[in-house]
Amino acid sequence: MASSSPISAAATTAATTASPYLSPSPHLRLRAGPSGGCPSATLRTRPITGRRSSSGLRASCCLPLSPLQRTEKKKSLAATKFSHGATVTKLSPRCMYPISCFRAHNRCGNFCKRYTPGFFVDTSSCQFQRHLFGSRSMKLAHVSHALGPEEPHVASTRSDTVLEKSGLSFLDLESEKAELEGFLNSPLPSHPRLHRGQLKNGLRYIILPNKVPANRFEAHMEVHVGSIDEEEDEQGIAHMIEHVAFLGSKKREKLLGTGARSNAYTDFHHTVFHIHSPTTTKDSHADLVPSVLDALNEIAFHPKFLPSRVEKERRAILSELQMMNTIEYRIDCQLLQHLHSENKLSKRFPIGLEEQIKKWEPEKIQKFHERWYFPANATLYLVGDIDDIQKIVTQIEFVFEGTLAKNETENVNTPSKFGAMASFLVPKLPGGLGGSLSNERSSISFEQPMLAKREKQSVRPPVEHQWSLPGLGHSAKPPEIFQHELVQNFSLNMFCKIPVNQVCKYGDLRVVLMKRIFLTALHFRVNTRYKSSNPPFTSIELDHSDSGREGCTVTTLTVTAEPKNWQSAVKVAVQEVRRLKEFGVTKGELTRYMDALLKDSEQLAAMVESVPSVDNLEFIMESDALGHTIMDQRLGHESLVAVAETITLEEVNSIGAEVLQFISDFGKPTAPLPAAIVACVPTKVHSDGVGESEFKIHPHEITDAIIAGLREPIHAEPELDVPKELISESLLKELRVQKSPSFVPILKEGNLTKIFDNETGITQCRLSNGIPVNYKITKNEARCGVMRLIVRGGRAAETSESKGAVVVGVRTLSEGGCVGNFSREQVELFCVNHLINCSLESTEEFTAMEFRFTLRDDGMRAAFQLLHMVLEHSVWLEDAFDRAKQLYLSYYRSIPKSLERSTACKLMLGMLNGDERFVEPSPESLENLTLQSVKDAVMNQFVADNMEVSIVGDFTEEDVEVCILDYLGTVSSTNTKAKLDIEPITFRPFPSDLHFQQVHLKDTDERACAYIAGPAPSRWGFNAEGKDLFELINPSSMNGEMPKANESILLEEEAIEKNVEQGLRSRPLFFSIALGLLAEVINSRLFTTVRDSLGLTYDVSFELSLFDWLNLGWYVISVTSTPSKVYKAVDACKTVLRGLHSNKISQRELDRAKRTLLMRHEAETKSNAYWLGLMAHLQSPSIPRKDISCIKDLTSLYEVATIEDIYVAYEHLKVDDTSLFCCVGVAGANAGGDDMLDIGDEESDAGHHGMAPTGRGLSTMTRPTT
Repeated sequence: MASSSPISAAATTAATTASPYLSPSPHLRLRAGPSGGCPSATLRTRPITGRRSSSGLRASCCLPLSPLQRTEKKKSLAATKFSHGATVTKLSPRCMYPISCFRAHNRCGNFCKRYTPGFFVDTSSCQFQRHLFGSRSMKLAHVSHALGPEEPHVASTRSDTVLEKSGLSFLDLESEKAELEGFLNSPLPSHPRLHRGQLKNGLRYIILPNKVPANRFEAHMEVHVGSIDEEEDEQGIAHMIEHVAFLGSKKREKLLGTGARSNAYTDFHHTVFHIHSPTTTKDSHADLVPSVLDALNEIAFHPKFLPSRVEKERRAILSELQMMNTIEYRIDCQLLQHLHSENKLSKRFPIGLEEQIKKWEPEKIQKFHERWYFPANATLYLVGDIDDIQKIVTQIEFVFEGTLAKNETENVNTPSKFGAMASFLVPKLPGGLGGSLSNERSSISFEQPMLAKREKQSVRPPVEHQWSLPGLGHSAKPPEIFQHELVQNFSLNMFCKIPVNQVCKYGDLRVVLMKRIFLTALHFRVNTRYKSSNPPFTSIELDHSDSGREGCTVTTLTVTAEPKNWQSAVKVAVQEVRRLKEFGVTKGELTRYMDALLKDSEQLAAMVESVPSVDNLEFIMESDALGHTIMDQRLGHESLVAVAETITLEEVNSIGAEVLQFISDFGKPTAPLPAAIVACVPTKVHSDGVGESEFKIHPHEITDAIIAGLREPIHAEPELDVPKELISESLLKELRVQKSPSFVPILKEGNLTKIFDNETGITQCRLSNGIPVNYKITKNEARCGVMRLIVRGGRAAETSESKGAVVVGVRTLSEGGCVGNFSREQVELFCVNHLINCSLESTEEFTAMEFRFTLRDDGMRAAFQLLHMVLEHSVWLEDAFDRAKQLYLSYYRSIPKSLERSTACKLMLGMLNGDERFVEPSPESLENLTLQSVKDAVMNQFVADNMEVSIVGDFTEEDVEVCILDYLGTVSSTNTKAKLDIEPITFRPFPSDLHFQQVHLKDTDERACAYIAGPAPSRWGFNAEGKDLFELINPSSMNGEMPKANESILLEEEAIEKNVEQGLRSRPLFFSIALGLLAEVINSRLFTTVRDSLGLTYDVSFELSLFDWLNLGWYVISVTSTPSKVYKAVDACKTVLRGLHSNKISQRELDRAKRTLLMRHEAETKSNAYWLGLMAHLQSPSIPRKDISCIKDLTSLYEVATIEDIYVAYEHLKVDDTSLFCCVGVAGANAGGDDMLDIGDEESDAGHHGMAPTGRGLSTMTRPTT
C-alpha cells in the first residue's frame, strides 16, 4: 500500500515488481518526457469499496517484490516526479514469469521510470552449480570495466561463446554437448517450503510459511470462474456475485475489529476473495486463522443473495462502470477486442454490460453461483507467519470439508495429484499445479476417493487463440483505427500472440534470460534518441509478457507521438527493432546486461527472508496459472547462474530475433503475422497559429509507414565507453586537500559532532560545509541502501515572473542526464553497472533526489559519486530544456480531454486564487521561461543550509561516514543563504462565484465526478493566516513556544515518557496524528453512508495534504457518480463531513482508526524508504518542531489520542460554506457550453499528468472490492 509517514511529506518513488530469478526487465520505454495516465487496472474489476488500489494491476503479475524496489508514492494533486531517464525504467505491476516488461501508470500522474538493479555473483561459491558442472572447463568469462570516459572501449568483453573451452578433443566436445543437453532438459527445482494439498471435496490448498510481515498472514480464496464463463445474458454476473458475496458476509464483518483487511476482484477466469490478517487477536492472543478461513468459506460457498444486498451492489457496480469508463479504459477495450477478436476474451469484459446488470433478479445470480462456486473449482492460498503446517491443514479440513458442492453425489478417484486444475486454465496448461512436485510437500493421498462429480474443465472448453506463428496460413489483418475526441496523442500498437512457454526446465529459464538480455539492449539503444532536440516520438515500448488472465504470451510494440509526428515516430521504432534483429547485441552489451541481471538475481536471493507475504503469494498464484515451476529467490538465483554459463552470443541474438520477427520482417511471406495492429488517434489536433484542425489517417498509411521504416538504411551499433567511476581517486585526493571535509558540532552550544539515538538507531551529524546528514543502519533490506537529498523550495518558490521555472527546470535536468564530462549514456551505464536507481522529483515544497543502491561492488560509493557530480557538475542542455517545455505544453493542452483532470484543475485554481504553482504551467508561462531562468530557479535552492541528506541501509558506520566525508563533505560551501522569498499562498475569500464550479465535457458516454476541498492546518500546527494553532489549543501551557529542534535529543528517556503522558495536544505532532485519525473515521463514514447506504457512488475518498514548511494544508473529497446522482453525492459527502458533531465519533471508530494506522506504521518500518520519510527534516531549520522525539513517540502518541483530541483538530478543519470549495464534472453527449474548461485561460492540471496510456490493463479485470 502506498503510504506516507505521518511526520513527513517528503518525496518518495514509485513501486515496482521483481522476479525472484530476474529483476523486472527494462520496459523498453523511452520517453521524451514524463509519463503518466491512469492505473493499469483492466485485468480485473475495481475494489468493491472503490478505495484506490496501490498495486495498480495485480492480476497477472506478482513476481515477489524485493524491498529494494518497494517504495512509497506521495499523494498530492500537484506533485510531479521524475527519474534519471538514463538509468531507470518504468514498470507495471503486471509481469511475466520471469521476464516482465510492462506498462505502469500512476493515477496521480507522477512520473518515475525505473531500472531494477542487482548484485554480481561469485560463481565459484555456488554449490548447486558445481554439482551440475563439476570443475571442468566451464566458467564465466572474466569481466572488467573501462576506467573512465577517456577509455576508448569496453576493456574486456565475452568471447563469441561465453563458455571458455580449452584442450577438448572431438569426443570431449560431443560428451560435453550431450551433458549440456541433459542439463537443459532437467527439471528446475521446486520451492522447498511450499506445501500443497487437496481435501476430499476437491478444494486445493497451498501453504507457504513467510516471516514478513511478522505475526500476519494472507489468505486468498481463488474460485476458478470469471467473465469468460458468462453466457450472453450474464455479462458481468461474476462481478456481481463477487460484490454480493463479499459485502454480504457477516463473518467477514466480525473481522473488522481485529486489524484484518479484506478485498476481492474478478477477472476473465478467476474471482478472488482475500483477507490480510494478524495471526492472533491483540488482547486475548486467540488464533485468528480459523475465523479468517470461516469467513472465506461463507463468502465463496455460502453467500446469501438477499434482495436488499443485491440492489445495493447493483447501484455500486453501475457507478463503478461509469467511473471506469475513462478514455484510457475505452482504449484498452479496443486493444483487447482486436487482439482477441477470434475468441470470447474480446466480448467478456469483467465489469459487464449496463443494460444486463440492471435486470438480473437474485434467483438468476444465485443460479450462476450454484453452477461454478464449489470447492473442487477453487484453490485456497495461505502465506504468512505460520510455522505449524499440520495445524493449518487441520484447520482447513475442519472449516471446509463440510462444504459440498451441489450435485456431488458419487465418489470418483482423482485422475492426478490435483485433479483437473491445470486443464481448467486457459489455454490448457498441463503443468499447472500438478507440475513439478519433486521437492514440494503434499498432503494428497492417491488412493483417497474424492467427491468431485463436476471437475473444473468439464463445462467450458479452453479459449482458442489464433497464434502469430510462421506458416499458419491465415490472412493478415489490416490496421484498425480507434478515433475519439478525448484521445490526445497518437499511439500505435503492434501485437504478436504465441502460446505460453512454461518455465519448468533449465532450458526454459535459459531462453528467458537470453530474451531479457536482448530486450534490455533495445531499451538502452533507443535511449540514444534523446540526443535529438526534438525526437519524433514521445515513447517507444516493447513489451514481452505472459498473461495468465489471457492465456497467452503477447509481444507488443507501442509507439506514442504527437499526431503531427506519427509517421516519423513509427519509422524510427521499426528501424531500431530491425537494427537489433539484423545485427544483434554486441559482445559488450552481452557482458554488461548479463552481469547486471546476475547481480540483481543475487541481491534478490540475499533478501529471500524479507519478501512480503503478499508478493510471494501473488507470484505463486500467477506461476500456477501459467504452469511455471515455483522456486524461491535463492533457488531461482542458483538456477540462473547455472544457465548463464551456457549462453552464447549467437544464441542470444537468434532467440531475440524470433521475438522481433513479426516487426522486423513485416510484409514478408515467411514472417509471423501480427495478431493485431491498432492505432488510437484524436479527432482533432492543435497546430500553432492555426488552432484545432481535423486529424485524418487511413489504415494503408500505417502499413506504408511501417514498411518505409523497415527500408531505412541501418548500421551496426557501436560499443559505448562505460566509466568505472565518476570521480577518480586522484581527483578525490585533491578534493580532500582543498575542502578538508569534517564533521562539526550539531548544536550551537556543545561540541557533539554526532548524536546517536539508541531507540531509533538514527545518527545525526553535520558537515563542515553546512550540509546536515542523518543515517540509520538497519538489516531490514539485506545489503541494500537508500539515500535522499531534500532541498527546501519546490514549486512554492516560483515567482509570478517565473511560473513553472522549478518544475520545468527539474524536468530539464532529468532530461539532460549529463554530469561533468560524462554523457547521458555513460551515466546510465555507470548506474547499470553499479546497480543504482536515481530519481529526481519536484513537489510543492521540496525538490528531492533519491538513490537506491546495493552494498556490493562499491554501489554506495558510486551513488555518492553521482550525487556529488549532480551538485557540483550538473549540465544544463538547451535541447533538454526544449523537450521539457514541449512536454508541459502537451500536458496542458490535454487537460480539457480528461474529466477528472479538468475538474480537479478548476477546483484548485478556484480555491487557491488562481495560483499556478499548484497546477501545470500555462503556455504563456512556458513561453516566458529560458534555460538560464529555470537553471537559476533550481540551483539557487541547492545551498548547503537549505539541503538535508538522509541514508538508510545495511552498511557499516565506517563505510557510510567515509562516503559522507568524501563526497558530501567535498561539495562546495557557499557563504550565501538560500533566498526563498515565498509569495503568499491564500485561499480565495468568500463570497465568490468560484466556491462552486462546474465542468462539462462532451463525450459519447456519460460520466460524472466531483471534488470537495477546503483549508486545513499544516502538519506542524499553522494555518493559512499564519496563526500558530498551538497557542489556541494550549494557551496556558504553551506560551506561544514549542520545543526547538534537537532540544529533546539530550532529554532523558524518563522526561520524554513524562512528556507523552501529559497528553497529545502538547506534542508537535498533534495535528498530524489527530487529523490522520480523523481522516480514517471520515473515510469509513463516507463509504458506509454515501456508497453503501445511499448507493450514490462507487468510489469516494477523503485525503489530507498537510505541508511541512508551508503554513497551510487542505483536504479533498473525491467522489465519482452518474450525472443524475453526482449532486446528491456531493450533498451527502458534505453532510458526512459536517456531521461529526451531530453524529459523535464513537470509541470503536477511534480504536479502529488507531489499529489501522498503527499496523500500517508497524509494517512500513520494515522498509528503508519509510525510514527516509521519518528522518526527513530532522535537522531542517525551516521545520523547527521536528526532532527525534517525533519518531520515538509516534506509536505512543497514537495510543494516547482521545476523541476529544480528534474534535480539537476537527475544529480547525474548515468545512463551512464560506470555506468549502466544490467542482462537479459531467461528461456526456449533451455536455458542453460556458462551463467547459478553457485552456486559453491560465488554468491547468492539478497534478494528474500524462497522456492516455495504451495497454490491455484497464478492461480485463474488475477493481478490488474494498
